[in-house]
Amino acid sequence: MSTIQRIAKNTSILSISQIISIILIFFYTIYIARFLSAEGFGILSFALAFSGIFSILADLGINTLIVREVARDKSLAKKYLENGLTIKIILSFFTLLFIAIFINLLGYPQETINVVYFISISTIITSVFGIFYSIFQANEKMEYQSLNQILNSILMFLGVIIAIKLGFGVVGFSFLYFISSLITLFSIFFIYIWKFSIVKIDIDLNFWKLIMKEALPYGLSGIFVMIYYWIDSVMLSIIAGNEVVGWYNAAYKIIYIFLSFNTLFIISIFPVMSNFYKTSHRSLKFTFERSFKYLLIISIPITIVTTLLANRIILMLYGPDYIPSIIALQILIWTLIFMFLNGIAGNLLGSVNKQPIVTKITGFGAILNILLNILLIPKFSYIGASFATVLTEFILMPIIIYVMWKNGYTTLNPLIKDLPKIIFSSLVMTFFVIYLNSLNLFLVCLVASITYFGTIFLTKTLDDTDMQILKSILRKDRS
Repeated sequence: MSTIQRIAKNTSILSISQIISIILIFFYTIYIARFLSAEGFGILSFALAFSGIFSILADLGINTLIVREVARDKSLAKKYLENGLTIKIILSFFTLLFIAIFINLLGYPQETINVVYFISISTIITSVFGIFYSIFQANEKMEYQSLNQILNSILMFLGVIIAIKLGFGVVGFSFLYFISSLITLFSIFFIYIWKFSIVKIDIDLNFWKLIMKEALPYGLSGIFVMIYYWIDSVMLSIIAGNEVVGWYNAAYKIIYIFLSFNTLFIISIFPVMSNFYKTSHRSLKFTFERSFKYLLIISIPITIVTTLLANRIILMLYGPDYIPSIIALQILIWTLIFMFLNGIAGNLLGSVNKQPIVTKITGFGAILNILLNILLIPKFSYIGASFATVLTEFILMPIIIYVMWKNGYTTLNPLIKDLPKIIFSSLVMTFFVIYLNSLNLFLVCLVASITYFGTIFLTKTLDDTDMQILKSILRKDRS
């Protein structure tokens, strides 16, 4: 199978099913936010952030390590799964214990503590069944992962609709996360038994040492990433209160939908890159540079359009109670470009056994983000947190590009050759968005998309190889 075919196969598998899942998550989150008000939504968002920071302790990089190693040698799947699952069960117990201790020490009301308990259990369950996702990804069988993600999203969506009809409070909504994750765990467990093999618990202490040694760099990187992504909501809750957390996360949830697509792309590409690391350096470099180019093409127009239409987007989705979220969205959306590009670069470094470098970069990013939040949140509240996020990603990007260049995986070609064309296409699109701003929001977005991608084609930003990849993806989707 050619490089282009491998890229097309993995990206197309995730297309329809994952789009459905992401859309369902987005809409049930909107329903919760509108029903609970900013303060209630803030409590739920704080619980997700608090448990998210601790959740990496239940994994410590094991899931990512399994994807890398099994993608290179499929015969190791059973050994890694059974030993890795045993380790994760033990880690999950201690993680829940730490969460319970710390949330009680912070002195939050009992309602908030109960929400944290339910969300944390859900998060830990998700981490446990993530090991099965790792096996699916390593074997490039993403359809099984997609099936369960859709199941989880449907369960949550239906649960939220029922909860709204019954008038649930924030604790009731947090309980939905627990129930849906538990059902999804059983589902993925049976799918694995059906398609792969019986799952057993294995205790090989020497192999455990090897797993932990190899996974630890991923784990440390994961800790830094989780701190970076979630610490702002936790600090906002402690310093400014949960209503502010609700405003901030209302804006962040819109960005989440775009980041989710990026994450899915990275997940699909990671096993391909890991395999190419052993088989073809040229194919690996090709895969990375094309991915970098496509993410530039996608992220820049999304950022510009969202900035220009933020007020209309917030009012349409959340209503007037969330007007303070408008400025947060206009600031936070600019992280999208940097997160897209930094994410694919970090993904490549991890696939070529350069995870210690990724760990150092993400560690620096986490510390920088915490310092910026400490400096900006007390004076500027959620606006300060928004700027802290953008500044952190902006500072990290040149560091990552330099590391890529130093390791022989240059990113300069798409930047030098294609960036001017992308910027020109974006400027043409911007003119139409400003001129047509008074029209229906969806019509404006449609015209913006047609204008932008039409200009992209006219300027030949996509070359013959790009068109071949696109055609391969479309053929896979039809088959």
